[in-house]
Amino acid sequence: MRPGHCIGHYLTALAQACQHPELSEAQRETLYARMKLLIDEMQVCQRHSRGKAGFLWAAPIPPDGNVERQFDRVEQGKANIFDDAWVPWYTMHKLIAGIVDVYNATGYEPAKDVGSALGDWVYDRCSKWNEQTQRTVLSIEYGGMNDCMYELYAITGKDNHAVAAHYFDETALHELVLKGGTDVLNNRHANTTIPKFLGALKRYIVLDGKTVNGEKVDASRYLQYAKAFWDMVTTHHTYITGGNSEWEHFGKDDVLDAEHTNCNCETCNSYNMLKLSRELFMITHDVKYMDYYETTYYNSILSSQNPETGMTTYFQPMATGYFKVYSTPWDKFWCCTGSGMESFTKLGDSIYMQEGNTLYVNFYQSSTLDWEAQNVTITQETDIPVSDTANFTVSGSGALDLRFRIPDWIAGTMTAELNGKKYSYKTVDGYAQITGDFQNGDKITLYIPAEVKAYALPDAPDVYGFKYGPVVLSAELGKEDMKTDSTGMWVTIPKEKKVASETITLAKEGQSVTNFMAHISEHLTREPDSLCFTLNDTNTKLTFTPHYQQYEQRYGIYWKFIPNGTVIEERLPRAKTTITDTVQPGYGQYESDNLHHMVELYSVGVTNDSTYRYADKGGWFTYRMAVDDSAPMLVLHVKLRKADNGKTLRIRVGDAILYAGTLDYSGTEEVYDLKLVVPDDVRARCIYPVTADGTEHNVLDVTFSADGTSEESAKVCDFLYMEAVTPLYDNDSSIAFL
Repeated sequence: MRPGHCIGHYLTALAQACQHPELSEAQRETLYARMKLLIDEMQVCQRHSRGKAGFLWAAPIPPDGNVERQFDRVEQGKANIFDDAWVPWYTMHKLIAGIVDVYNATGYEPAKDVGSALGDWVYDRCSKWNEQTQRTVLSIEYGGMNDCMYELYAITGKDNHAVAAHYFDETALHELVLKGGTDVLNNRHANTTIPKFLGALKRYIVLDGKTVNGEKVDASRYLQYAKAFWDMVTTHHTYITGGNSEWEHFGKDDVLDAEHTNCNCETCNSYNMLKLSRELFMITHDVKYMDYYETTYYNSILSSQNPETGMTTYFQPMATGYFKVYSTPWDKFWCCTGSGMESFTKLGDSIYMQEGNTLYVNFYQSSTLDWEAQNVTITQETDIPVSDTANFTVSGSGALDLRFRIPDWIAGTMTAELNGKKYSYKTVDGYAQITGDFQNGDKITLYIPAEVKAYALPDAPDVYGFKYGPVVLSAELGKEDMKTDSTGMWVTIPKEKKVASETITLAKEGQSVTNFMAHISEHLTREPDSLCFTLNDTNTKLTFTPHYQQYEQRYGIYWKFIPNGTVIEERLPRAKTTITDTVQPGYGQYESDNLHHMVELYSVGVTNDSTYRYADKGGWFTYRMAVDDSAPMLVLHVKLRKADNGKTLRIRVGDAILYAGTLDYSGTEEVYDLKLVVPDDVRARCIYPVTADGTEHNVLDVTFSADGTSEESAKVCDFLYMEAVTPLYDNDSSIAFL
């Protein structure tokens, strides 16, 4: 299983926390003792490992005693999370990364020894792979194994660690992204993909120009991979908060409105995109990386924690009318819980960056910088964005080059004063440069004006979200009926949205939405000395506050605006459709949870080519799917691939075969829909109740196999939906669309 992933995150969090300058010596010693205990006991376990030399692991010992069983199974392409393996290389990445971070933070030598031995084990296993085995392993989520192994090489200098890292460089994917084009990331699992490019960038950082096994490494192309990927994600797949993805996956380019649901923006994605942005800025000094970092820091990372409990989010819904759901101390402990530990022990790590006597001031937050290399201290005092002012005081003296980021959200021009007098700065790469021989007590004051700005979604130009300065604003929608549901392996999500209407009509007759948004600061007005805003001049009066402060009620970030008095030609919906359940074929976490309870024989799941599952000859796979037994109509929605034309598929719901035959799709879509109505007599016979994770559901069994004697079935792709459909009118013939 996946036990152990959080211990790696925890080690990193401890390593980061112990470097906090305001800790007392007693607090620092407590953290250090905890790190030391964990490393020392890992070393004991490693010396007595039941695996090969250097092996260290946290999963229960299987009945056959083979502690490396999960890694063996992954090499065979077996990844059923209950019977085979649960992404063990993902967990190994977290473990090695935590060990390396402890050594880098403390210099504790046993951490280096444990990491080095574990790295040797990784090399010994990987070096035995043939090309097919390597492809098989890389088809299953492996976190950032390249990333952590390059970092390990940086402290051990052992060439075999660098070689082992390169086994996890998925160059074909890197090249695909660098080549560019449309929808390159469509249906790729986001948090599987982002670390692959972090690892590519780490190869450049650690190895470019170095010699490994007698050969000089040119890793310059790996920097280009990372830059191209970052551009692709932030340009085509990112919401106003800096988060990305729906149901953990990237969609088609610029399709965000159509995919904003209760399962957007996995928090681990934001955590990893911030790591990528930080490293790219340190290499390129391009201000765009810090603009993105600030947005995501405030509106995704700060937004991910319940400040009263410290618990963190998995998903952060972008659809209006939902609310955030948090982990719990004992039974909701997700991947994002682990990365959340790290995020909240490094909140200050990118405010300032130095290069020689140049200081980059990236964010405007009250803080103190002890700049030991220049023997000065710089104190920043600000309450931006409540006010527009940031004050900096220099203690000590020296020739300094201070650069202050001119943020992308600025409304007008940033002005500066030095010791009370106006200072005419130069703009260098998006930063205001203030230089000179600074003396003790010198003061710099910056004025950075902000106003409300509107941001439309690319696939819905009439749907807008709002920011004030760096802060995303969301409307407060109350606490009514905040029931939760469960998906995947015990991931809790908000069950239903509650909002009277997501459409807002402008009050002024004849005013265009474009004009309204161009003057949005006149309509979304701020209360004095606060970050509370009221939407006026519309048919709906809403209160907006900073989104990161919304942790105990429903909210709305995105709203559709329409003019007053203008006829809007809209095609009426043919039926009201509610999705009652979703399964992601091929991705074990969402197939084998307690609700869906996948049972299979001779089936294959794939996650590196979108996600899908198919049945080998004589095989089948079954899910339980939750239904709304009171709905007038139940519809099973299956996604298939045009490339599978000529293959067969049989779909059984309950005891009835609803589809059987050979695929012969003649349309233009590469992935298309098949919708099947569940007959009333099947509903009557086959719906039955189950209790999963404490919640009662009515379910139907849905089984897939090949039809007849075919070698293998067609692939069941991406997502499988069970829908409750209500016709708009009695005897509505529009149901023919099914």
